[in-house]
Amino acid sequence: MAEMDRRLLSRIDDNLDSGEVADLCFLCSDIINRKQFEEIKCARDLFVKLEEKGFLNSTFLAELFRTIRRADLRQVLENDSREREETDASPAYLSQYRLMLYKIHEDLTDDKVEKLKFLVNDQITKRHLDKSSTALDVFAEMEKAGLISKNNVDKLHELMINIGDRPLAETVKKYKDVLPPTGPDCSAQQATTPSEDVDEFYSLNQNPRGLCVIISNEDFMGLKYKKRLGSKKDNENLSKLFKRFGFVPVLHKDLTAKKITETLNKLSQRDFSKEDALVVCVLSHGEKGAIIGTDEKEVTLEQIFEPFKNVSSLFGKPKLFFIQACQNEVPSATTQKTNQDDPSKETAPNSVFSDASCPSKDGDILIGMATVPNNNAYRHTEDGSIYIQVLCEELEKAAKSPNREDILTVLTRVNRKVNTHNLIRSRQMPEPKYTLTKRLVLRFVELSGTVPTMI
Repeated sequence: MAEMDRRLLSRIDDNLDSGEVADLCFLCSDIINRKQFEEIKCARDLFVKLEEKGFLNSTFLAELFRTIRRADLRQVLENDSREREETDASPAYLSQYRLMLYKIHEDLTDDKVEKLKFLVNDQITKRHLDKSSTALDVFAEMEKAGLISKNNVDKLHELMINIGDRPLAETVKKYKDVLPPTGPDCSAQQATTPSEDVDEFYSLNQNPRGLCVIISNEDFMGLKYKKRLGSKKDNENLSKLFKRFGFVPVLHKDLTAKKITETLNKLSQRDFSKEDALVVCVLSHGEKGAIIGTDEKEVTLEQIFEPFKNVSSLFGKPKLFFIQACQNEVPSATTQKTNQDDPSKETAPNSVFSDASCPSKDGDILIGMATVPNNNAYRHTEDGSIYIQVLCEELEKAAKSPNREDILTVLTRVNRKVNTHNLIRSRQMPEPKYTLTKRLVLRFVELSGTVPTMI
């Protein structure tokens, strides 16, 4: 995502009072460490913290402003044409837990807030309660004391009943009803069942989750394209990671253009009814709008995505495509030079070279491009492609995080880290495009039973 306009953020900051900034901080408590709230004196400070966490985008800000009833600030974001174009299909990120607490805060009268403080004064120190002027302050102290959490709101439900607010007690109960079960036999289910509204997340319950198909071209037949040293490392990283996510890795090496299209067409005819998702990774040289087969013929990006548009057993399920290839314009024959043209120009070990590609729009699709159009995608000859390296690292971090970080959050961080990578000689900006209708969270699981080893 492109960097947000600082003038726009400054204008928004001017229109938020200290109480509203405090509300926004509470809503961001799952993202920003509470200790850092002491450093936040105004909205600008909050924006800096969100940027550090990869959450400073118009989609997330719009959801925050919707929650605190600032439709005027949402309109300011929508009027910013650059941000509007980038976030047409973006989902919200705020947890149902935070939204529930904020709704209670809005509906509690001052006298009921005082009742709430009285009912918890034997479990929270008087000093902290005296500083609590709003229900959000009380909730924050209750969280510190371990009285409530996103997975345990029993105490909150009891308190709403005791202060005599049945509608709010019902609000808490509805949240409780979608919480995952607890106990020693439920750890695996908790890893994949959201504590938020189940309609907000894609279901990932099947074992295995599905296939992770990797098409990796390293050796090319003609003189035009260099050998893609480092591609084996990409294959290894992707296979290991998605296997930990519960997918079955299927590797196809060195395919011609015709074989690539045949392989994908055959894959699209598979019955996916007992699988939750599909992952396809294509690693090759490329030109703008296409990837290259080992016979040095083009396969358009549309040919990669098209077979999966009307697969009935994949309807409503996430289909992820990761394309590691350049998207640069085709150079003229007189200026093109490769290591095959001149044996003395062979790819040096332990160096970085460039690889190409553009997506389609259909429901529940995510396309992760290594680079934007008209640019190169760099590859380390030993450690693999920079984009694939960073993608795998950030997906692994998110899987280990106590927060439920969805894949769009991860890809925002990937954009930033690839764009500032120290091994890239000139800037590379990845480009995620998506029509996901829910949030996708990938967690580590273990494959069990008999799993397919080939398509």
